[in-house]
Amino acid sequence: MSVDITAEVTIERPRAEVAAYMFDPRNDATWTGGLVDAKPLTDGPLVTGSKVERTSKFLGRKFSYVIEVLDHEPEARVQMLTNEPFEMRVTYLLEDAPGGHTTTRIHCAGGGSGFFKMAGPLLSRMVKRSIQNDLLMLKEALEAGL
Repeated sequence: MSVDITAEVTIERPRAEVAAYMFDPRNDATWTGGLVDAKPLTDGPLVTGSKVERTSKFLGRKFSYVIEVLDHEPEARVQMLTNEPFEMRVTYLLEDAPGGHTTTRIHCAGGGSGFFKMAGPLLSRMVKRSIQNDLLMLKEALEAGL
């Protein structure tokens, strides 16, 4: 597997509030870097079977891909799969932290074959930096009291 990384941040908001915002795909473009649009293909928050079409901009080009929710636990976990531009399982994990705060993690695993397999170490660093920045944007948005 080319990529297997986790990023974490503590958000000074209760878990239910973090989950309500983070697990609603209509908010994805506000805290996920490079994402210019997220269109739910199923109604409501992310649950098992939900699909979301995301549009990203990378190196001046826009491309769209679909993520599908494989599993979820309300206010605690959502595991998703995308196959483009390479296969990646992305898991959002939320845990209660002291003071009514929330430990928020994103775990990414995958990377496919060919170029992506050979570029594994570089890809891992890029994905780690990207999801850490995403979590910081999420923290900033939620703590600003959207």
